[in-house]
Amino acid sequence: MAELTSVLNGHRLAAHRRALPSVLIATRHGESTANVEFRLAAETGALTVPITSRDADIPLSPHGQRQAHHLGRWWARLPAADRPRAVWCSPYLRTTETARIALARAGGLGAVPAGLPVRYDERLRDRELGVLEMLTAAAIEKKHPAEAARRRKMGELYYRPPGGESFLDVALRMRSFLRDLCEEEDGRAVLVVSHDCPVLMLRYVLDRLTESQLLELNAVRNCSTSLWRALDGQLRPEHWNSVSHLD
Repeated sequence: MAELTSVLNGHRLAAHRRALPSVLIATRHGESTANVEFRLAAETGALTVPITSRDADIPLSPHGQRQAHHLGRWWARLPAADRPRAVWCSPYLRTTETARIALARAGGLGAVPAGLPVRYDERLRDRELGVLEMLTAAAIEKKHPAEAARRRKMGELYYRPPGGESFLDVALRMRSFLRDLCEEEDGRAVLVVSHDCPVLMLRYVLDRLTESQLLELNAVRNCSTSLWRALDGQLRPEHWNSVSHLD
């Protein structure tokens, strides 16, 4: 933010400091059972996946639970000033499980206070896909060929499926979320536990990416960590989509 100046006696007024968390860490949930099923469907060209629950109730896979443990261990090994003292989380089951497991692991290692609260925020939920929800890529081409063609024409940033959201709709959620987060967590290290599209849109908003820059990015990986640090009145990227802690 530009400094404010006074015309009285030529004195400079102190610049108003922008509220920011000291460190913002974003992670996607650990591998879910749906991630496993859709990966298998993509490999085989299957039209359906054996999932009957709503999207919000999909749990972690056993591998995803292990990833969440590794995330908690990474959390505990951070420098003390960078260890999150606040957690904001999507209310979906796979994210709440990731936050719970990681927090228990970090707390068990003495890195965070016992009983650290988790704040659930609906703006961090996964992208809503409307009529395309729970459909495999092959099923979309077969059952909704016009939508598949429109998606290719519009591009992922602008395409909104009927009853669902575009990437830019999620970006609007993230702008609103960031305003509240910065105000309420000023000066604190924060962990955000969400989904691939919201984490991607955090990057889009915070780093002011263009459409082409956004589309060049790799998919956000399960339990990856992306870190921004407050510097000169902005949250500046330090690392993105890292999974080295999962080795």
